[in-house]
Amino acid sequence: MKKQLLVYAFALCCGLCSCGQNPTNLRIMSYNVHNCIGLDNVRDYNRIANVIKQATPDIVALQELDSVTQRNDGVYALKELETLTGMHGLFASAIPFQGGSYGIGLLSKEQPLSYKKIPMPGREEQRTMIVAEFKDYVFCATHQSLTPEDQLTAVQDILKAVEGYHKPVLLAGDMNSRPTEKPQMELKRHFTALNDTTAYTFPADRPDCCIDYIYGYTANGYEFKVLQQSVLPETVASDHRPVQVDVQVLKK
Repeated sequence: MKKQLLVYAFALCCGLCSCGQNPTNLRIMSYNVHNCIGLDNVRDYNRIANVIKQATPDIVALQELDSVTQRNDGVYALKELETLTGMHGLFASAIPFQGGSYGIGLLSKEQPLSYKKIPMPGREEQRTMIVAEFKDYVFCATHQSLTPEDQLTAVQDILKAVEGYHKPVLLAGDMNSRPTEKPQMELKRHFTALNDTTAYTFPADRPDCCIDYIYGYTANGYEFKVLQQSVLPETVASDHRPVQVDVQVLKK
């Protein structure tokens, strides 16, 4: 009887261990929402929320959000989107602005276990990054500087922020540089691009470049199988088009 119990316990343990090795499937979006002002110059939180809801992502990196500023009549934009989508929201202020602040955010189906906000370089304006840890992965959301020198410095800051994590790490945001430019080439020494960087994201009405990205971190033992990738054909809601990927994360 004892021997049978030991065999059963061993089998159960093996089963639990193998469950931990199961691949994680995620739908990830990055969307510069232009403070929810469309190319028709209309501020419409519902319109942005509907774009997100129709795409059904697990997690979204958001850029260009106001928090209780004069120009958006004191509305906390991230909270509006959180309520309208039914997702969990995080906001990170980059700069104080018009009585409130301006920055980035993320929306997720799952409540994060923990998060931190990390300053990023930006000589034209301060930049920031959110690092949120979830049960099965870590997600970084950012909006990078317009200046190439700052972008290169930011690569090192990103690497410092993610080193030490033993979970899959994903990075998404408006990087303000093109795939063949030095900051992205440097980033790709440690990350793999998951979105199709030949599919253009900006400007939304007639896109002629890709500056929005979703990356997987390859330096801590994980690989990323892209199941589907798309730039959503939304031409009015913002000045950027949203980028989305379905990815399967596997332990090497």
